[in-house]
Amino acid sequence: MNCIITGDVKGSRRAKSENWLEELKKLFLQFGKTPMDWEVYRGDEFQLEVKNCEEALLVAFQIKAYLRSIKLDARMSIGFGDKTYKTKKISESNGSAFINSGIGFENLKKNKTTLSIHSSNKIFDKEMNLILRLGLSFMDNWLAQSAEFVLITIQNPKLSQEEIGSKLGINQAAVSRRRKRANFDLLLEINSAFAEKLKMLEI
Repeated sequence: MNCIITGDVKGSRRAKSENWLEELKKLFLQFGKTPMDWEVYRGDEFQLEVKNCEEALLVAFQIKAYLRSIKLDARMSIGFGDKTYKTKKISESNGSAFINSGIGFENLKKNKTTLSIHSSNKIFDKEMNLILRLGLSFMDNWLAQSAEFVLITIQNPKLSQEEIGSKLGINQAAVSRRRKRANFDLLLEINSAFAEKLKMLEI
């Protein structure tokens, strides 16, 4: 099974690209090499292959958190399926994972959502997209400080609150407050539900 994220940056026209593009590319470099594993094209659109499909939501959460931390946002569709045609550029590769991701991306505005999942399993899609819509009720409203906390904590899962606080320049009590405001524990529950359902299904 392959996993492809197709997305774009919301609000990019209001911000200078030098203020966000290079940092976004640095984030993508943690997941693979360009242009085989990811590409940014047409200024603010991107495509990314997630090697371990069980980590797809965590990758999407990191992208969203980074952009929310600088007062932007992302629209993303996660597609599952196969990759029947592979080239040196991800934008020229093809397969059902790419098709599902693209279809989902085209429907984001119509469905008034910023993150969705699409596969060949309609039951899985329906359940997970309902969970995501509920989760987006707080994710779409992360303030910059909450989003920064989410990004650093996902990237450093073994660090204590004191160590996270050191990275953020705040004390442990402030870290605890940011965790609560970000609904971080619920975010982890959403990711766990996704990973469990994915293991149980043939997509």
